[in-house]
Amino acid sequence: MKSFTFKQFVIQQSKEVFRVGTDGVLLGALANSNHALNVLEIGTGTGLISLMLAQKNPESKFFGIDINKQAADLTKINFENSPFSSRLENVHQDFKEFETHERFDLIVSNPPYFEASDSEKDKIARQTVELNFRQLISKSSTLLSKNGIFSVIIPAEAGRDFVAIAEENHLFLVRKINILGIVNSNVKRIILEFSLTEKSLEESEFIIEKSPRQYSDQYLELTQEFHVFKEG
Repeated sequence: MKSFTFKQFVIQQSKEVFRVGTDGVLLGALANSNHALNVLEIGTGTGLISLMLAQKNPESKFFGIDINKQAADLTKINFENSPFSSRLENVHQDFKEFETHERFDLIVSNPPYFEASDSEKDKIARQTVELNFRQLISKSSTLLSKNGIFSVIIPAEAGRDFVAIAEENHLFLVRKINILGIVNSNVKRIILEFSLTEKSLEESEFIIEKSPRQYSDQYLELTQEFHVFKEG
């Protein structure tokens, strides 16, 4: 499978691992990583999100975890080949069994959500088979630093349940980004960010395309430091 070239790093891809996608790019670009010196990514896939955040945050260090060995191996390659390699680490492990005394200023995840799939890679990367929302939220809530942020991108229809489970785990919704695939369409994805401290909710809208196969000015501006866009 072809590699994916960004301005400051290259993502090697594999048929066994879910490839670079818009959801990951959006979370990497939009996650609130201000003041986050210690970052955890749950379910690294190719390592894209951590690499984007490492580019944005030159003082931060990153730890990635993935239950899929092929994904963990691929992440390791992409981390090691990047200019940020000294600040990036990853392991092959089940997050449910992950133990650490560290606390993280930012925890990011593009979690599994499809309920059915024919491919083996999607069964792990896109289903709630290995890690469901409740397990993800409950564990993450114990790993946040005092002022830490838990940031995820999920389908819009899953938002209400996700927020309810987060509240059960004493996590407060502080930011919500409603993502539309194209102008005047329904909300497709949402980025939700939670804190251990209750704050006023910041809500906004983000549009990916202004017309079919034409990125919006909003998307182009957001990703200009990452994407290599073809001329014309």
